[in-house]
Amino acid sequence: MKARTAAAYAVAGMVHLVTAALFIGSVLLIVIGLRTVVQPMIGLVLLGLVLALRPRIGQLNPDLPTLREADAPALFDLLGGIADTCGVRPPDAVQLAPEFSVTVTHYGYLRKRCLVVGLPLWAAYPPQQRVAAIAHAMAYAAPRNVRSRAFVAMALESLTAGSGTMRANDTAYISWNVNALAFGAEEVAAGARTFNIRGKTSEWVLWIPRTAVAATARLLLWLTLPATRGAVLEADDAAARAASLEAVLAALNDQDLARPVCMEAHRLVIETKTLATKRSTAAPEQDFWEKLARQAARLREQRGGDATRDSLDASRVARLSAAPRHPAAITLDEPGLTRIADELRLPEKAVVDKMMRDGVADAQQPMALR
Repeated sequence: MKARTAAAYAVAGMVHLVTAALFIGSVLLIVIGLRTVVQPMIGLVLLGLVLALRPRIGQLNPDLPTLREADAPALFDLLGGIADTCGVRPPDAVQLAPEFSVTVTHYGYLRKRCLVVGLPLWAAYPPQQRVAAIAHAMAYAAPRNVRSRAFVAMALESLTAGSGTMRANDTAYISWNVNALAFGAEEVAAGARTFNIRGKTSEWVLWIPRTAVAATARLLLWLTLPATRGAVLEADDAAARAASLEAVLAALNDQDLARPVCMEAHRLVIETKTLATKRSTAAPEQDFWEKLARQAARLREQRGGDATRDSLDASRVARLSAAPRHPAAITLDEPGLTRIADELRLPEKAVVDKMMRDGVADAQQPMALR
């Protein structure tokens, strides 16, 4: 695993060096060859590749409600305790999202940490499972995970974004089916053919860098895979220390609730928009999350035993089941839950309003405990 991690650093370093070399080369071609035509054109092409591969500085999602420590002291006190137990840095901000997930993102030049909590998961999980999911997300995003380290993470983000920028665009073509006797039909058809030929040529020109970027991204993902799997297991252990082993096993077991819970959220949104039009605009969010929590409890009771899971989750459950039991380091009492609920009331309303406006995203791959 150490050899593959070292190779991942080498590949990430190559990505950064190539990006810097392309930038310097493009500037020199444009400046030095200003009196010519070919050199500045080549420089502009290289500059376009540099823009596609530029390092991305993460940003907070402006569409999600953002909480700082001054906005939610009880919540951040809980997060600080979880972070101390996991041995990681506490988040600088919290955002609430309409997805069934808990993740940690980075933003700004200093790569500050933002905990993105999906309210469907927050509503569906009991308190200790919430602690387990948050502890797992924090521990997984720790520097022990190679993909979370700035040097490798920024290279991987650049490759992924660059590959998407240079991908083929099937809609960039003009189909011309019209009566040949129409006025100007021949000129428009000739223009459409010329446009399509140029689009096809640009795709062929971008095929080599697009293929190279995608192959490098896959190589970097493959090199970091063992370290990432190790980070998942370490995050399991950290979550067990923070929330108890039983809470982690229950949270792993409840990941299959993602799709039915999101479907119920979608149903509630449709019901509110169609059958409850006479209610005030402030009414829908008042019991939205309570209804979602009750539906999750009913689904949990109907399911009964363990849910069907893939081989990776099964191995994690078996490993955790064989681990020694320890008391939870973080527990939530009723006064603490009440204070956190009061702090989240307005952000929850903002998320419900967003779901009413934009709908509910389909939950294909839940990211509760990876």
